[in-house]
Amino acid sequence: MTGFGARLLEATHGHGRLCVGLDPHPALLRQWGLGDDVAGLRGFSEICAEAFAGRVAVVKPQSAFFERFGARGIAVLEELISACRTAGTLVLLDVKRGDIGTTMAAYADAYLDPSAPLAVDAITVSPYVGVGALQPAFEAAVKHDAGVFVLALSSNPEGADVQRALAQGIVDDLGAYNVGADPMGSLGVVVGATVGELTVDLTGLNGPVLVPGVGAQGGTVADVRRLFGGLPGVLPAVSRGVLRTGPDVAALRATAARLNQELSAD
Repeated sequence: MTGFGARLLEATHGHGRLCVGLDPHPALLRQWGLGDDVAGLRGFSEICAEAFAGRVAVVKPQSAFFERFGARGIAVLEELISACRTAGTLVLLDVKRGDIGTTMAAYADAYLDPSAPLAVDAITVSPYVGVGALQPAFEAAVKHDAGVFVLALSSNPEGADVQRALAQGIVDDLGAYNVGADPMGSLGVVVGATVGELTVDLTGLNGPVLVPGVGAQGGTVADVRRLFGGLPGVLPAVSRGVLRTGPDVAALRATAARLNQELSAD
């Protein structure tokens, strides 16, 4: 097995840097002609698996949109994760968990232990109980060759004041964990494409950077280039900008391919 950082670089070299966000919110299900129910959710997931599995480097399902249907929704999420990972596409589950002690360890077991039903390649976590409290997730990531993305400067404007005060410390703490990892560590940060100016120094991170906010939230490919150009492991995430072209599988694939081409252009 190889650490997540190395696997991510390999995946993006083969399939481009685009991370496709899979957010089956009610309006999107209706737009696709699907019901806002478990059957509609399964239809959405099957289309996305056909469109993206084995064709993009990473998909990022938002767990909340599956959880709202209870156990049956979680079952659909399990099916989607399995289909994508079986095809070689990395799955980054957007769960933003953050807690202390045995609770954080339980979250890590739920998502990062390969024997777990919801096992994925990486998860998002929240650091606002303290980066040190996330240690169980970091340990699980090392043990299972998985990845963890810690919120630093997210794409939502409501968090700017708090996040800007803490972001550099978060990056520095994660950089300490990633020291010596080659070609790149497996602990990354989330920094939105909508931050305006990059007020945090990422050069010492030696880990991946998930970049949400491209597309509907106002971030652009040019913003990604301006803010993160030259950094390895940058993973721009687009959801609505891709999914709005569904449910036609060919159209979804074409949109993802176009965005990948734009993101790879000099």
